[in-house]
Amino acid sequence: MAPKPTPQHNHLLAALTPDVQLRLFPYLELVPLPLRGVLYESGRPMRHVYFPTDSVISLQYVMENGASTAILVVGNEGLLGITLFMGGESTPSRSLVQSAGYAYRLPRHRVREEFNRHGQLLMLMLRYTQALITQVAQTAVCNRHHTIDQQLCRWLLLSMDRLSHNHLTMTQEFISHMLGVRREGVTQAALKLQQQGVISYARGLIKVLDRPKLEKLSCECYSVVKKETDVLLDYIPQRAVITNTDSIPVVKIRTA
Repeated sequence: MAPKPTPQHNHLLAALTPDVQLRLFPYLELVPLPLRGVLYESGRPMRHVYFPTDSVISLQYVMENGASTAILVVGNEGLLGITLFMGGESTPSRSLVQSAGYAYRLPRHRVREEFNRHGQLLMLMLRYTQALITQVAQTAVCNRHHTIDQQLCRWLLLSMDRLSHNHLTMTQEFISHMLGVRREGVTQAALKLQQQGVISYARGLIKVLDRPKLEKLSCECYSVVKKETDVLLDYIPQRAVITNTDSIPVVKIRTA
C-alpha cells in the first residue's frame, strides 16, 4: 500500500512557518476523497477548509434544470473553502471530487482564528484567492470564445498540474458535465487527441502521452492561469520542500 500523504504534500501547508504549523497541524484531519464525492453543496453550511494532497476537486455551478459547468479546479497547490475566511458561511457552487485521493481538512473556527492573526496564513490565502479569481475569469472567457477541443486541452492540463502522475480516471460523460457541453462533443475532441498521439483513452482512463503538444493545442487560457499560479508558488518561500518531504518535521495529526 502507498504511504498516506503528509500535510507537507499540500503547497500552502508546506509553506507555513514552523510556529504556524505547530498551531494548526494538530487540528488537521486526513480524509479520503472518493471520485465524484461532494464536499460542499450549494447553499449548505461549510464546516471545514480542505487542503488537497493528491486529489483534484472542481467547483461547479449547477443550474435549476440540473445542468452544470466547472468554474475552477483545486489541487495540491491550494485549498478549498475560501468562503469561510472571506466572511461567508456557504457557497452557491458545488464542490465535486474529479480525481480521487486525500485531503487534510481544518475546522472553520481554527482557520478563522489563524486568519484573524493577520499573519502568514492571511497573506498566503489572499494570494491564492487572487489565483482562483484569475482561473474563474479565464474559464468564463474560454467557455464563451474557444472550441470544445481547446477547452478539453485546458482542462486536462490544469488537472495534470495538480497531480503527481499523468493519468486521470474519468468517463466522457463526467468530462462533459465538467465542461458543460454535450457528451458527443467530448467524444470527438478526445478521439482527435488520441489520433494525434497526445493522449490515450480506454475504459475511463486518460493518459497524457505528449504534454508539449497538448499545450500547443490548448488555447491561451491555460497559460494565463498557469502563470498566475506560478506567481503564487514562486512566492512561497518553502516551495522546494515539496520534493523532499522527509526533510520536514512532521507533527502528529488525527486521521479519519
